[in-house]
Amino acid sequence: MIIKSADLETVCGVTSKLPANLLPEFAFAGRSNVGKSSLINKLVNRKALARTSSQPGKTQTINFFLLNKEFYFVDLPGYGYAKVSKELQAKWGKMIERYLVNSKQLRVIFLLVDIRHEPSAGDKQMHEWVVAKGFTPVVIATKADKLSRNQVKQQLPMIRKALKMKSSEVLIPWSAETKQGYDEVWQVMEQILYPPATEVADKDAVEAVGAVGAVDAMDAGEAVEQQMQVQKTP
Repeated sequence: MIIKSADLETVCGVTSKLPANLLPEFAFAGRSNVGKSSLINKLVNRKALARTSSQPGKTQTINFFLLNKEFYFVDLPGYGYAKVSKELQAKWGKMIERYLVNSKQLRVIFLLVDIRHEPSAGDKQMHEWVVAKGFTPVVIATKADKLSRNQVKQQLPMIRKALKMKSSEVLIPWSAETKQGYDEVWQVMEQILYPPATEVADKDAVEAVGAVGAVDAMDAGEAVEQQMQVQKTP
């Protein structure tokens, strides 16, 4: 994916009204200091689109980045930062929940975890919550360059088990330093943005069936969504 334009379009705080965007959105969630900003910057080939900091908890808002005037990256506040008051953490949690529940354009939720450690209680809670809301999260295991290849292979099954991931869920080892996982992450999004012609035909067929029979349309729609595995469950 060649990113020709990347702009921070909207910043939402705890009390802000969320934008009613009309373009697809891809959200990034994860614990503070998991490397979320570095991942976003690497994906769009920019050094400082998303602000990075050695201080955890830097992202305290929901940031909407418009890319190529075609789709959005949505950077969600990092969770689990111990130095932030429980009251503020709760407000961030409500803000994230409000976005995930109300967004009409959310296509994929990328959940970032640190490959070096077992997923935290916050990671597990976020994964469970996302699944409960009808999404199939894509888990990105960051900082893979900090481990050897053998260690990476050992950690991936541990992460799957700890998060109780289904076999159909995608788990991608990632490194902002070596760009490991870069192609795989973009492939997930490109399948949504630019579906093969056969899938477009299937979608048109589902819409045509919907005009005839709602029950049959629902069954066909579920089949298409199961194939994509990254869409929002009806």
